Order: sequence, then structure tokens, then C-alpha cells
Amino acid sequence: MSNSRSVLAFDYGTKSIGVAIGQEMTGTANPLAALKAKDGIPSWEAIEKILKEWQPDLIVVGLPLDMDGCELEAITPRAKKFANRLHGRFGYQVELHDERLSTAEARAELFERGGYRNLSKGNIDSQSAVVILESWFEQQYG
Repeated sequence: MSNSRSVLAFDYGTKSIGVAIGQEMTGTANPLAALKAKDGIPSWEAIEKILKEWQPDLIVVGLPLDMDGCELEAITPRAKKFANRLHGRFGYQVELHDERLSTAEARAELFERGGYRNLSKGNIDSQSAVVILESWFEQQYG
């Protein structure tokens, strides 16, 4: 298996979906613009545009769990459904990755770089997608 794949990550949320693109070779990711969602439903056209632009080899979707590793009734099934729809609609291989603490870590990183003004919802969501993806890389090759 080549480790030069590009990987797209989504931090699923009901109002906003964070997006990041990363390279397996470097194990690093960069945030892209977060997508708006209406009650958990994204603009599939916007997602298609991102997929066409970046042509990832794989997609990683953050899996929301509580601190005990249990599913969260309100959001975990919706994140799984989102992942299944990505696969079903676009034919990409999609993997789920535990995203516990990604938002807290993203906030801390953004605050460190730019203080409070850096903590907009879209910034946090896309930085969370970066944290999810870099954590996924670590798990693969750590």
C-alpha cells in the first residue's frame, strides 16, 4: 500500500461540517472552509465540488463518542449515516475515526494561534477535521 494518498476528513455536525485535506506521506492536514448543514443535511453539491477539486483517495469521517467510548444517541448514528451517504453517492472508501476531544484540541490550537477572534464556529469545525485526520494518520502509522 502506498502512503502517498490524499485523504479528505469531515467533522460532522448538524449545523456545520468541518473539512480538512491531508497527505498520508507527511501525516499532516490543512483546514478547508466548513460547510453549512441544515439539521444535519449538507449541500451534497458543495461536497461534490470539494471531491472534484481535491480528488481524495480516501475519506475519513469523525465518529462522535462520549468519554467512555459509547455512542451518543443524538449524533453518532447521524455521523454514520453521513459516512454511508458519502460512500453511496460518490463511491469513495470512507472510514470512521473516533473524534473524542477533537473540538477541545482544535479550540486550544486556534486560540494559541490567534486568540478569541480565531474561534469562529467554522474555524473550530474545520480545525477539528484537521485534528481528526492527523489522529487517523497517527493511528495508521504511529
